Amino acid sequence: MFIINRTVNFPKLVFVTKNSSPLQDLRRSLSTSLKQNSKGFSAVMSEALDKLEQKQIQNKIEHETAIEQVKSTKRQKRELKRRKWVDWNTQDEQAGDTKRAAFDPANRVKRKKCAMLLSYCGAKYFGMQRNPGMQTIEEELFKAMLKHKWITEESFEAAQAACFQRAARTDKGVSAARQVCSIKLPDSVDIKALNEDLPEEIRVFGVERVTKGFNAKDQCNARTYTYTLPSVAFADCTEKHDFENYRTEAAHLEKIKDTLQLYEGTKNFHNFTSRKNFLDPSAKRFIMSFSCSEPFVSLQGVEFLTLKVKGQSFMLHQIRKMVGLAIAIVRGNTTAATLQRALTEERLDLPMAPGLGLVLDTVHYERYNDRYGRDGIHEPLTWSKQETEVKEFIDRYIYANIYETETRERSMMEWLETLPLHSYDARRDDAQTTMNNDDAVNRNKQNDDDDE
Repeated sequence: MFIINRTVNFPKLVFVTKNSSPLQDLRRSLSTSLKQNSKGFSAVMSEALDKLEQKQIQNKIEHETAIEQVKSTKRQKRELKRRKWVDWNTQDEQAGDTKRAAFDPANRVKRKKCAMLLSYCGAKYFGMQRNPGMQTIEEELFKAMLKHKWITEESFEAAQAACFQRAARTDKGVSAARQVCSIKLPDSVDIKALNEDLPEEIRVFGVERVTKGFNAKDQCNARTYTYTLPSVAFADCTEKHDFENYRTEAAHLEKIKDTLQLYEGTKNFHNFTSRKNFLDPSAKRFIMSFSCSEPFVSLQGVEFLTLKVKGQSFMLHQIRKMVGLAIAIVRGNTTAATLQRALTEERLDLPMAPGLGLVLDTVHYERYNDRYGRDGIHEPLTWSKQETEVKEFIDRYIYANIYETETRERSMMEWLETLPLHSYDARRDDAQTTMNNDDAVNRNKQNDDDDE
């Protein structure tokens, strides 16, 4: 067997051609060096170089294409940030013009954060907060604001789009004399025109410009509620009294006032709401004052009293249970010792007064007013200019409804008939004996803060 040893000596490559590529110089050098070699070997090398050159060209094209795609994507993202894309391909040219105008920055209405003062009688409504399928105060308010272009369609569907927030949430049947809401509104609004499209028992009385970060609930440092009831509710339970002709004596009025003052201060009100444990920090509430008005006689000839309580915040049913227990103590159905027990760790079942007489009277913004009310830009949220109109409204629609309804239906008298049957025994629910300290701290605060 013969072995042919064919060795190819490649010369050192020197690229001196100015306008040629390294690949071309390599090919030229190899071509010169392989002149003495066989024709087949030269062809193989030439083919390999051709493939290498084609691969280089292909990689260059792919690289340039990828760079262009990245640039195109960045351009598209910048365009999306600048404007909202809308399909203008519509057969209705007029509708297309309307859409274009709606998204034209020049036609957008600039809105600023405002505080809105409103009053309402909640007798026929299922509370303040919007609830699908229910007649609520906010539903009526938002429909009117949308009609008068105070808010957009988006804000009507989702109130948070307009930064809407109420100072206090009122329950079914509860009225508000001076409710405050924060919301973004146009610079110029027509309150009179809006009220014409609101039910007569709902009225907006004022709109004031506030700071950008204002929140009607968070900036509110106190709330005042009133509870109006016939004075006969406090009469001695061992005696019979006439609903229309009963009149409160001075000594008995002092007893009422003394009992209400037992609630004042920072105390644990876990027994005055539902599903709240003694260890839950949110059960502690600060009651600034709890007073009773002088007796007055309504147009129906019945004597009434108005209780007024001011606190930082209240829990679900707290005020109605405070009133219910105070009535039981003054009437003699129980003693003040029951109230003292209710403020301890012991679990008690407390009577809850009817909801008819409860009214959100005032929400207070003292801290906000001290900081911004005299800065020359913002007005203090005292609503003194609107007080005359507000007073006329609440006398006509809120308190008149309480007097008439109580005289006609006597809901308080029906409730008083069941009061002697109340046992005050410890009640059993899922928040009482099974909740430990960690559960109390981390529990869902579903009944916190002004659910009255």
